[in-house]
Amino acid sequence: MPLNHVVLARSLFGTSLAFHIIFATLGVGIPLLVAVAEITYALTRDSDYAIMAKRWTRGFTVILAVSITTGTIVALQLSLLWPRFMQVVGQVIALPFLIEVFAFFIEAVFMSIYVYAADRIPHKWRILSVSFVAIGAAMSALLITDANSFMNTPRGFRMENGRAVDVHPWLAVFNPALPTQDTHVLISAYMAVPFVLATIAANALVRRNISSREREHHTKALMLTLFLGGFFGILTAISGDLSGKFLAKYQPAKLAVAEGLFHTTKAAPLIIGGWPDASTQQVIGGLRIPGVLSFLATDRFDGVVKGLDTIPKSLWPPLISHELFDTMVGLGTLLILIAVIGWLFKTIRMRKTQYPFPKWYLFIVMLSGIMAIGAIECGWLYAELSRQPWTIYGIMRTAEAVTGAPYVGTMFILFILLYALLTIGTISVLRAYFLRHPLANDIEPGPIRPRKVVWLP
Repeated sequence: MPLNHVVLARSLFGTSLAFHIIFATLGVGIPLLVAVAEITYALTRDSDYAIMAKRWTRGFTVILAVSITTGTIVALQLSLLWPRFMQVVGQVIALPFLIEVFAFFIEAVFMSIYVYAADRIPHKWRILSVSFVAIGAAMSALLITDANSFMNTPRGFRMENGRAVDVHPWLAVFNPALPTQDTHVLISAYMAVPFVLATIAANALVRRNISSREREHHTKALMLTLFLGGFFGILTAISGDLSGKFLAKYQPAKLAVAEGLFHTTKAAPLIIGGWPDASTQQVIGGLRIPGVLSFLATDRFDGVVKGLDTIPKSLWPPLISHELFDTMVGLGTLLILIAVIGWLFKTIRMRKTQYPFPKWYLFIVMLSGIMAIGAIECGWLYAELSRQPWTIYGIMRTAEAVTGAPYVGTMFILFILLYALLTIGTISVLRAYFLRHPLANDIEPGPIRPRKVVWLP
């Protein structure tokens, strides 16, 4: 298969996945935040949290529709671009895709109950319904990620004369990468979405033309989202550390390219930044912290970490994986720092002022949503690129899985146009809706609490 054809197919599918992952992440994270807001309202009887739940749900319904559309596109492209890979999927790892249908059914049914009956059912049933929405969304994400973890650590079959034989589907489902990869993907989504919503609250707070009640509402929203973003950010860092130990055992080349480690090394340093040079097999620039990579991979500062020299150079993953990995970790660390600073402001300044966040800090928070989505994108790009040249690690190369059809270039142009239309349409619909339904319409004047929230527009 010509290299340019493989690259074009990978570029098309990578673009589709990068576009879908934004909506998929929001689709997983927003239901959890809505559930947290509903529970907080039940505990405090502060209607600001019920209003948050209602307004976040309004946006979620639009995002869910786009997520379904982009997910369908990704599924279609899997069959069109990677037919040999999908043959193996159908024989070996189809179970997660089949079960995911039921997960989506749970999400859709309880989403309908929550949206259309929220102001007609007791609050405990409202919490229960949105909790099932969050559970269904999480299950969908975990099941789809399971198929990806199978690609990294394939189990439950053998390839014989180009066909999968001796198939054990449940062994394929419960592959070694499942626990760490599923956990990291889910928690990172729960980290990213609060910062996206924090961006919206910070953007409102920097404006001068909002009422004191609106400012009070956005301040509470910012505090809640910063707390959740920081909390899940710390959990993401912990799960990332566990993922590193997993890679050291099962995919040492993937860890080596992430850390720019060309040679198997005892007491390997952690290299932050820099540019890996294939000709010299060194990382140019960067900060080196002696022994830390060995400790992260083996729990010993003098542990041995395998480098790229353990595999043929033709099987090296793209070296840009190092920059992608460092960018992901760097953005995640900055987001945790932003959350910690925000809660320090809240703790220290709340006694002096009702609105503790200075404007310079709010401008930084306004960037946190983009940073969070950027971290998610870099994480997925690293995960997929660092598996190359394999589609199924150690079994099927990407060049073997790709379609031989000549229409890939035309598809690329058509889908790029479609993504542009979806982007413009999504932004336009959300903007038009919230302009017609401003926060002031949901907040009743006066300080009396609790206030009844009319849930449906």
